[in-house]
Amino acid sequence: MVNFVEELRWRGMLQDIMPGTEEQLLKEQTTAYVGIDPTADSLHIGHLCGIMMLRHLQRCGHKPIALIGGATGMIGDPSGKSQERNLLTEETLRHNQEAIRKQLSHFLDFDSDADNKAELVNNYDWMKDFTFLDFARDIGKLITVNYMMAKDSVKKRFNGEASQGMSFTEFTYQLLQGYDFVWLNEHRNCKMQMGGSDQWGNITTGIELMRKMNGHEAFALTCPLITKADGGKFGKTESGNIWLDRRYTSPYKFYQFWLNVSDQDAERYIKIFTELSREQIEALIAEHSQAPHLRLLQKRLAKEVTIMVHSEADYQAALDATNILFGNATADTLRSLDEQTFLQVFEGVETFEVSREELAVGIQPLTLLAEKTTIFPSKGEARKMILANGFSLNKQKLTDPQTPLTTDALLNDKYMLFQKGKKAYYIVVAV
Repeated sequence: MVNFVEELRWRGMLQDIMPGTEEQLLKEQTTAYVGIDPTADSLHIGHLCGIMMLRHLQRCGHKPIALIGGATGMIGDPSGKSQERNLLTEETLRHNQEAIRKQLSHFLDFDSDADNKAELVNNYDWMKDFTFLDFARDIGKLITVNYMMAKDSVKKRFNGEASQGMSFTEFTYQLLQGYDFVWLNEHRNCKMQMGGSDQWGNITTGIELMRKMNGHEAFALTCPLITKADGGKFGKTESGNIWLDRRYTSPYKFYQFWLNVSDQDAERYIKIFTELSREQIEALIAEHSQAPHLRLLQKRLAKEVTIMVHSEADYQAALDATNILFGNATADTLRSLDEQTFLQVFEGVETFEVSREELAVGIQPLTLLAEKTTIFPSKGEARKMILANGFSLNKQKLTDPQTPLTTDALLNDKYMLFQKGKKAYYIVVAV
């Protein structure tokens, strides 16, 4: 059995660990869980560290459980939050759960006959019939208010400069999460909980609750919260989260996020977010240090994570799209792009509009480039560059300034991409 704790340790994925946890994992196959609040119908890369912990756990021979927090998601976890979360309906939570299940199947084996195949559970299924009186009598009396108030997540909410306090509903969150651990221990023989370091307070409440309810021994470990070297929030961009669902973040944008991380971050992230071995990663780091400008670490990181989250085909398409802007891509590659990826590749490029009716008849190139648009200041300059082989339409040299341009030249039946020299791009949209 592979040493799971040592695997996390060298990858920089270990923050807190309960005494005896490593020994337990080396002694026998152990069931462990990570909780995920289904507040959206997609996970984002902020969830990836917890998911990778489950993936490594299964690879090391142990049994992973992904707990969808249907009940706790109705309340909201105060950890790391300055305000209370919006409460979700059961219908929304069930929809989100199904979407998350599909995404997790990219990372975990749920369907094989292996004795450590992954399971997915929803705490709403055991909390929905738990009455308030039962909860107050059986759970509430076991943990003191003093104990709950001492947790960092609670203290920060009460002591913050703009603190508006915390509702009783949110205050009970750590008891609900604690009871999840007890229930999984009794019904799934789950002995360990994992999560981000901001969850340590909630996790230890569960261990204390289990000790008082059934006297069972329990274990825990957390991973550090992932940050960027410059202090910025990991996974956040100007347009928001980097999602695992292509509806919210296309594979191209996803690939670009990893490709553009700093050298320092790439060295950390490739350990956390891939399954590459220690030897492979050390060799990559050494090779990268010899020629940092080639960005070998970033390219390998982006490849591994894109294939894992999406597919080999999506990675190849993202690579092709990247080469259109920065490499020697062909016209066929350009034409293979879907509209969303095309617009993302050329985001920010100067754009002009032209009448589809005029294009249907045909427009002289010089008229389009110098009168209908301002790509060139004059027809003379446009003619000069075309004849000098310095101008392209849809990645093919435009050599004849006389042949009319028609709708046949449109990409996705809507766009023409002009290129002046090596780096100046322009888009003409048929409207």
